[in-house]
Amino acid sequence: MDTSLYNATVSGKVLVTPDLMILQVDTDEPRGKFEAGQYLILGLYGFEKRSFNSEPESVLPEEDSLIKRPYAIASAKSEKSQLEFYISQVKSGQLTPRLFNLDIGDRLYVSDRISGIFRLDETPDGSDIIMIATGTGIAPYVSFLRSHIIERPESKMIVIQGARHRWDLGYFSELSFLEQTYANFFYVPTLTDADNHWDGYRLSVEELLKKDILQNDFNITPDPEFTHFFVCGNPDMVAHISEWLEGFGYKRHHADDPGALYIEEF
Repeated sequence: MDTSLYNATVSGKVLVTPDLMILQVDTDEPRGKFEAGQYLILGLYGFEKRSFNSEPESVLPEEDSLIKRPYAIASAKSEKSQLEFYISQVKSGQLTPRLFNLDIGDRLYVSDRISGIFRLDETPDGSDIIMIATGTGIAPYVSFLRSHIIERPESKMIVIQGARHRWDLGYFSELSFLEQTYANFFYVPTLTDADNHWDGYRLSVEELLKKDILQNDFNITPDPEFTHFFVCGNPDMVAHISEWLEGFGYKRHHADDPGALYIEEF
């Protein structure tokens, strides 16, 4: 089979759960400069094998064509060849079951072009940064923190991460470590289906915010002049948080119409 378009090699693979994966790849050639929060396109041919726990595809791909999808980069922006992605398996999908079947040393396609406007570098210096995520929406925030946490000691930076179970909290250990290391960073995980061993919040992220956790615990009142919000994850969650923030005067950020609410949904 022709694999001539493959230009990267799997260098690391961590299964957080059977359907959540941290994938690390080394590209054959360095990529250009990128900003934390941007994304690359990953691809595999349709003839590649699928993971053992996938389901039948609803639409069969062409075997000799690349299946391509965008994925947020979790790496620090200083990385040029060693890149990391956090991926959720869509069991009946075309690409993710093939990505989950990769092993270290296997080859894949990674685009040259890096895109996206979900970027921390466009927020004013000194503004507080609230990062809200569900699922693999945590990936761009990992890049934010790996790239910028040392540069912004004057900003409060808060990650609010929602999931069903403790084991669904990708990057939990790294984020917990950062909270212990940097006085200006706070990590707030919350679960909707926690077991008896969980001593944290047991709410959805929407419910958590509406209980004024930012105001009561962090002395932050949502105000687009001083605090920028990033929201990434499930479209329903994104819609609910966006509507809530509109009540405080927030508007969505666009390249030609700047705002203090940055949205990425999938």
